[in-house]
Amino acid sequence: MKLLKHPFLHKCVLIACLTASVSACAPILMGGAVMVSLVATDRRTSGAQLEDESIELRAAKRIWDNLGDRVHVNITSYNRQVLITGEVPSAQDRVEVEQIVAKIENVRSTVNELAVLGNTGLTQRSSDVIVSTRVRAGLVDARDLFANAFKVVTMRGTTYIMGRVTQREANRATEVVRSTPGVQKVVRLLEIISEEELQALSLKPAP
Repeated sequence: MKLLKHPFLHKCVLIACLTASVSACAPILMGGAVMVSLVATDRRTSGAQLEDESIELRAAKRIWDNLGDRVHVNITSYNRQVLITGEVPSAQDRVEVEQIVAKIENVRSTVNELAVLGNTGLTQRSSDVIVSTRVRAGLVDARDLFANAFKVVTMRGTTYIMGRVTQREANRATEVVRSTPGVQKVVRLLEIISEEELQALSLKPAP
């Protein structure tokens, strides 16, 4: 297919096929490719889930079109709040990436966690994937938490958690993440809902 000659599209295919692995030559990774969520049990609406996936794809493509492989950027969107992680070679690039993402249709807000550093290598990226996997396993094992309410991203030992959760769930999840081997720091980007809102979500039939 001629489309696969475009480097960005080629990387999208590779990411879709190898969601559990890390590619040393892929400069842009979408959060949705790493964090697989179950549409029927996600606390976002199905429309919001599709919107988040669209934001991730469009942002990644525009970053690639403008900056190519000289940057390593992860885009993770949850309820239209976009977390930007990775490494860029200059402060100007850091600002430019955030501006690109902020202009994507339906983006509500951005959290720019880009570091002005050289791109991380395969060893660090593999370590981050392992840490995120451990964190998700810990959330699953915690019987008082609903693991699918969270998105987890780890970058250079810092673990970010996103989701729509109650204050009780936020505090408990933080305990779980902090106790996970390999986690050096926890950053919470959570949308806090009331216990009543959670109850109402639980009573809704699955789409």
